[in-house]
Amino acid sequence: MMAFDPTASAETTQARTAYTAALDHASLQYKGASAKCEPMAGHDKDMCAVEAKAVEKRAKASAEADYKGTIESRTNSQIANADADFMVAEVACDTEAGQQKDVCVKQAQATQVKRVSAAKAHKTAVDAQAGARDDTREAQYKVEIAKCDAMSGPEKVICVSSAESTYGK
Repeated sequence: MMAFDPTASAETTQARTAYTAALDHASLQYKGASAKCEPMAGHDKDMCAVEAKAVEKRAKASAEADYKGTIESRTNSQIANADADFMVAEVACDTEAGQQKDVCVKQAQATQVKRVSAAKAHKTAVDAQAGARDDTREAQYKVEIAKCDAMSGPEKVICVSSAESTYGK
């Protein structure tokens, strides 16, 4: 029979509530910032609008990363930040013309690719470290069980039980 842990449920509900509140706050920030853009015109209006969208994108990604707390959600948040910065940089490049604009956009793209690649590489490294830890732990467990095989009777039972509890088997 499974026991009910009311604190776990309360923590989950509290985390979900905080996440929802953070998303709502991001949407409200976006709406407020967008409203400030209305009286503007031309490039200033475009910059204002994209900056408002970028703030919302960053806030939502951060809220999800905080809520989920996984390496994948943190990586996605870093990627969202890089994408938001790229959106803003791309619109900022609109003030340039011809070759200068092309160089500006390519520089923004290069920066975004570099940041996304770095985020993905970090996730891969963390995943590899976790895999190595698991493999090492499994190998250590097998060594302990091999040691137990040389024993017999209650001594072996205690040895196996100890190894299983130590290595979570």
